[in-house]
Amino acid sequence: MASISSLGLPALNSFVVAQLPMDGSLLVHSGRKPPLLPWPDIGHLAKWSVSSYKFGFGPECLRDDEPDTFWHSDGPQPHFITLEFPRKVAVQKLSVCLCFPLDDSYTPATIAVRAGTGPSDLQDVRVLSLDKPDGWITFDVSADANEEGDGFKPLHAYIVQLIIIANHMNGKDTHVRGLRVLGPLEEPTSDREDPFPFTTPPFKMFECVR
Repeated sequence: MASISSLGLPALNSFVVAQLPMDGSLLVHSGRKPPLLPWPDIGHLAKWSVSSYKFGFGPECLRDDEPDTFWHSDGPQPHFITLEFPRKVAVQKLSVCLCFPLDDSYTPATIAVRAGTGPSDLQDVRVLSLDKPDGWITFDVSADANEEGDGFKPLHAYIVQLIIIANHMNGKDTHVRGLRVLGPLEEPTSDREDPFPFTTPPFKMFECVR
């Protein structure tokens, strides 16, 4: 099994939340460059590994922001990508880059997501069927509705695994051109909190009005 260490890539820039679906439906971006999304990218916190790979097409190609590179599996199905976090994290969505026009039968058709606290207790949390995808597909990893009923709860886990169950046209090996692991949206700053807190010593001298 191949693995790579954490990669300190910058988080994606913010996006207009009003344009995003809030009912848990798929968010599709037709371009092959990573889309601008409001959810923070937490993939750099994890250790990444894959079930197999051809030389030069390893797991590092999933995180290099290059749409012309891809992870190429080299073993029996199912193929999988595993992310192991050093502590329990909240995962809201996965964003995966696929390209049927270029990859043909190497393109995933059925994807499953598993999660748990360790390799021995992984459970299925989401299954996704795709029809000739081309671009970045972003989806919730959980199927449990949140309290507001306008989306899904984040998933709390130590390990998240993306499994390629089947490819288009019954292909054997698979190509995945990118993968992002996204945490939940950060809570807005409370109105009662100071938006410009005093932190440096000169400012601390005038923190209180006498």
